Amino acid sequence: MKWPSHGSNPQYLYEAMGMELPDQYLDFSANINPLGPPDALKMKWNDFYNKVTVYPDPYSITLKEQLSKKEQVPTDSLLIGNGGAELITLAARMLEGKKVLLIQPTFSEYEHACRVNRCEIIIHQLEAPDFELNLDGIRQKLRDADALFFCNPNNPTGIHYTKSDMIMLMEECEKHDCLFILDEAFYDFLEDYQSLLPYIKRFPNLIVIRSMTKMFAIPGIRLGYAVGDPATIAKLQNLQSHWSTNAIALAAGELCIEEEAFIRRTQTYIANERNRLFTYYKKQGFMISASKVNFYLLQDPYRKDEFALFEFLLKKGIIPRHTFNFPGLEGNWLRFAIKNSQENEQLMEVLNQWRKHQC
Repeated sequence: MKWPSHGSNPQYLYEAMGMELPDQYLDFSANINPLGPPDALKMKWNDFYNKVTVYPDPYSITLKEQLSKKEQVPTDSLLIGNGGAELITLAARMLEGKKVLLIQPTFSEYEHACRVNRCEIIIHQLEAPDFELNLDGIRQKLRDADALFFCNPNNPTGIHYTKSDMIMLMEECEKHDCLFILDEAFYDFLEDYQSLLPYIKRFPNLIVIRSMTKMFAIPGIRLGYAVGDPATIAKLQNLQSHWSTNAIALAAGELCIEEEAFIRRTQTYIANERNRLFTYYKKQGFMISASKVNFYLLQDPYRKDEFALFEFLLKKGIIPRHTFNFPGLEGNWLRFAIKNSQENEQLMEVLNQWRKHQC
């Protein structure tokens, strides 16, 4: 069976399952902010119309200057992209034919982009349910690697690895002349995040990739940025298509970057909903990953696999993210985004029905 490689677009998932997409459903497979975009974006949306007749700034100067001021990094250390996915693709192009270490399970786009560019893939597998790093094992494999892709907080587990672990990996990569590509697509959902951007001055082998589509709920626009040593950023920019980021995305980013209160409100909301859900899951005997962000893995330990639960949920119009294409998970877990309170309540009601169905 050919499974969709990403969440969202549920029609493809139902098609793969040989099922009809219901008229009403809740999509828990796309892990974006349940509060939706900031109000400022809606208020300014009509103003964006005038931008469709003008070419976008190919250098994204205004947004770069805002990011430079906010993150305290030089503008030549920044590259704006068409979502994090484009920046991952550019990094893979830069690594064409080289050896790349992946820490699995992780975002499937790393492996796809690297294989398209004929990279040799080295795997370090994390073991469920704790998904501990086993740093000694990573050290051994870094000796043969030209680059390491690392997602923190990790997708699909939602687990956040410590700053000290990241520094160790940066040091180890530097020792072996290995590029460290750190994907922080969900960093801003963490309440106690410690920025690693100051380390780009100390570690020229570090690239940090961030997405703006998750926190600000704008996946249809596509916007992200990379931060790194100016020489590396220049290499990535040389591989980028001209005008890859459209004018509306840039204007939206210029608004969103100022939304500090919105980010704090989101963090509090997600933390409260996550605590409520996790309390319910533990009471009902479900296993969950130790997520610190807006999504998590779930497993029913009373079943040999999760396919029956997966099918049950789809029939009820609840759409989780399958894990058949995450090495080490192979469908034995389901990933859920944290949505708004009412939608999370509906999920728990359907899981109550599942428990009764099993009795």
